[in-house]
Amino acid sequence: MGTLAVETESNVGSDVVYISLGLKGLGKGVMKLPRVLSLLSSLLEKSVQINELQLEATQAKDVLTIFHGLRAPSLSISQYIDRIFKYSGCSPSCFVVANIYLDRFLKNTDIHLTSLNVHRLLITSVMLAAKFMDDIL
Repeated sequence: MGTLAVETESNVGSDVVYISLGLKGLGKGVMKLPRVLSLLSSLLEKSVQINELQLEATQAKDVLTIFHGLRAPSLSISQYIDRIFKYSGCSPSCFVVANIYLDRFLKNTDIHLTSLNVHRLLITSVMLAAKFMDDIL
């Protein structure tokens, strides 16, 4: 049996927010890049800039992990997120969950988000989020 949901102002308002962020589609057709992806990419880019400035100012060395590359990739974070979205088939909500995973990982370790590790950490967290959110058995 299904349930009947009463559309209140709060339900309609939340739908507008979801649609504006790109978390909910407007209908059939080609979906443009959700706004939430640009918000997440700018959040990550700002975090990388702040962390690199702090590491430079304190002359501290970041903990090296398997996520660190020898040099920064040529793709920007925004281009990388757009590319992942285009080719992976992940829902936009996966990127929100991936950001939560990434944030929790960084808070529980001594690793700082830098241009040398952000791409690898991002793809790993998106993969985990997609496995949790989008995989259907």
